[in-house]
Amino acid sequence: MKKLYQENKTDGDSWREKSIVEYSYLVKHIAARFAMRLPSSVFFDELVSAGSLGLIDAVDKFDPSKHVSLKTYAQYRIKGAILDELRSMDPYSRSMRKKIQNITKAVKTIEDQKGSPAADEEICEELGVSLDTYYDMLTNIHGASVLSLDEFIKTKKNDTYSKTRFQSGIKGGENPADCFDREELKFVLTQTIKTLTQKEQMVVSLYYYDELTLKEIGEVLTLTESRICQIHTAILVRLKARLQDYFN
Repeated sequence: MKKLYQENKTDGDSWREKSIVEYSYLVKHIAARFAMRLPSSVFFDELVSAGSLGLIDAVDKFDPSKHVSLKTYAQYRIKGAILDELRSMDPYSRSMRKKIQNITKAVKTIEDQKGSPAADEEICEELGVSLDTYYDMLTNIHGASVLSLDEFIKTKKNDTYSKTRFQSGIKGGENPADCFDREELKFVLTQTIKTLTQKEQMVVSLYYYDELTLKEIGEVLTLTESRICQIHTAILVRLKARLQDYFN
């Protein structure tokens, strides 16, 4: 692979252009996955534009000595570029972020007191709202909660985890402390996910591992897309609340 890469590299701009064209389909595919989680105010073309810059950056910086394919590397660079663009847009209102903070605080308060997962009814009581109102809140903050959780998960060097997770997976060039931090974080996340209900764990598996859409997950679990949206948001808020002790 390395020899072929070096031979192609001798063609200069020809190899670069060919690689960008070959993997350009990844940009729209990844942008579409993000668009499913975001409000309509975020334009798809803006995600594609950011992702395209990520692809170009991946091609320019690709290093086969890291024992990873250009396609895999490009996927992570595209995702990272789109996340950076979304953070710069900051499309979520202060009131929406306040709702996320309030729900997260309520979940943490309940679970610290009882030592077990907080039920929806208990969260409603802590917030002083009805169950229907709580579900409406989850639906409204869905897109924001996806990004806020991603920003919340950081390494102990205070780097956003989404930006470092690919590099940390490449062989070589990492020190023992980085390995320890990554393994510790994986353990904490795994243990936290185990505290979710069976249905919530199923949603996590189908969404993040099988990459099904919320609509597709609803069809599998015989639930509406809006209900899956609410469950997914609740999962993210619960994980965020339970991970606070680790990152403080």
